[in-house]
Amino acid sequence: MKYVAPSSVEEATSLLSSSPSAQVFAGATDVVPQLRSGRTAPEVLVDLKKIKELVEVNSDGDKWTVGAATPTAYLTEDESFSHEFPGLSEAAGLIGSDQIQNRSSLGGNLCNASPAADSVPAMVVNGVRAVVAGPNGTRVLDVSEVVTGPGQTTLDDDEFIVEFEIDKMPNRSGDAYLRMTPRTEMDIAVVGAGARVTLADDGSIEQAVLALGAVAPTVVRIPDAEQALLGSTADEETLNAVAAAASAACNPIDDKRGTVEYRKQGAGVLAKRA
Repeated sequence: MKYVAPSSVEEATSLLSSSPSAQVFAGATDVVPQLRSGRTAPEVLVDLKKIKELVEVNSDGDKWTVGAATPTAYLTEDESFSHEFPGLSEAAGLIGSDQIQNRSSLGGNLCNASPAADSVPAMVVNGVRAVVAGPNGTRVLDVSEVVTGPGQTTLDDDEFIVEFEIDKMPNRSGDAYLRMTPRTEMDIAVVGAGARVTLADDGSIEQAVLALGAVAPTVVRIPDAEQALLGSTADEETLNAVAAAASAACNPIDDKRGTVEYRKQGAGVLAKRA
């Protein structure tokens, strides 16, 4: 296995095109355990952290741009970003330990394509877009379009995510992310729930987006719950409808972390709280 650390997007795409088994990584917090567990090693392992735009966080008048290999610690420590997107910052801060967060990234968490990835529901509710680079240039995808199943994405073998675009949070809006785990730290979500709402002038909910993680092969939007919230003030009756819709939207599995019934109930509880 050959290790390379390109300094430009163009160099990285060229390296990926040079070998059918070439693989990129942003922090190696998933790649290294996978190789140690016996997964076939790629011919070329491409480290993206030497490419400047992949490890930057910038904000202009309209949007935030977050490099796909930016350590999640940069986001949780950025007061402006965390104030504007507390839910997304919270989700980023739940990826592994403090040490892991100096290597882990939104790009890696998304492209590892785990159904339980913490940052993905939070990115979906915030309408985050992924800028994807390949040998034919760049294209832009909604984050919700990237993952197609466990360990599977829509990216070609010679493509990778360069950065994420996140539109500024509208006035009277906020996001949240909650997860349920057996332990308080260093654990994988049994259920994760992301939410974002925008209020009208009268205090009622004008827009609502809810998404669940770890309850289906990919992140699940909950349109019935979103519709129930519109025009309401999130009273108890409405929140109970949200919980019921969230439970109904799940398609979970039984495993050692939770049963189907447990996950469905937990999804309703977390969606209501979020």
